[in-house]
Amino acid sequence: MRAMTDGAFDARVAARYDRDVAERFEPEQLARTVDVLATLADGRPVLEFAIGTGRVALPLAARGVEVHGIELSNAMFAELRKKAGGDEIPVTIGDMATTHVASSTTDGMFGLVVLVFNTITNLLTQAEQVACFRNAAAHLGPGGHFLIETGIPRVRQLACGERFLPFEVTPDHLGIDEYDLVAQRLVSHHYWIADGDAATFESHHRYAWPAEYDLMAELAGMTLTHRWADWSRTSLTAESESHISVWSTAT
Repeated sequence: MRAMTDGAFDARVAARYDRDVAERFEPEQLARTVDVLATLADGRPVLEFAIGTGRVALPLAARGVEVHGIELSNAMFAELRKKAGGDEIPVTIGDMATTHVASSTTDGMFGLVVLVFNTITNLLTQAEQVACFRNAAAHLGPGGHFLIETGIPRVRQLACGERFLPFEVTPDHLGIDEYDLVAQRLVSHHYWIADGDAATFESHHRYAWPAEYDLMAELAGMTLTHRWADWSRTSLTAESESHISVWSTAT
C-alpha cells in the first residue's frame, strides 16, 4: 500500500478544494445525496472513506446520523475541523484500503460505508481497489451496504490514436483527462485562472467499469443491490456519465 502522506491533496489544494468543487455543494444535490445515504443507513452508523472536508458527512450528521471518517490527507482533515460540527465527527487519519475503525455500537460495526466523488479511482492498482472493497465489507454488519459514486470511463469519446479528452472548458478552468488505455489509468490535468491568480493541479486515477467493481464486491463477499446514474436514482443507461452502486453483505 502507499505511504501515509497527503499526496496530491496537500495544504494548497485543500485550502481551495471547496471552491473548486462548488457545484457539488449545491443544496438540492446535497439534499438528494443525504436522503439516499440516510435511507441506506436505516438508523445505523455510517463510515465515510476519504471524508475530505466534510461535504457529505456534515449534512448527514446534521440529520442525526452517527458518522465516522477515514482520511489520508491531514490538510483535508484540517479543513473539515474548521467547519461548524467538524470537530464532532470522529476521523482517523489513514488509508481507506487498510485502516479499520469502530462505531459506537456494541459490535463496533456500521450499516453503511460510503465512498463518493470518484475517490475509488485514487487507489492506483487493482489490488488496492480490491483491498478497499474488502475493508468496506469488514466494517459492515449483517445487511450492511457499501456505496461508491464514480465516473464511467469516457474512452469511447477518444478519437482513434488520441489520449487527451477535455472534461471542462470555461473562462476560468480548463480540465483535461489524459488516458493510458493499456494501464487503465488516467491523469486529470486542471488549469485555473481567476482574479489574476493562476493555479495548476493534476491527479492520478485508475478507472474501472461497473462490472469490474461488481467482481471486487464479490471477492469481498458482497452482492449488488442498487445501481443508479445519479442521486435522483435515475436508471443507468449507455449514455450515463457516472454511476452510484450499492453492494450489500448477507443478512
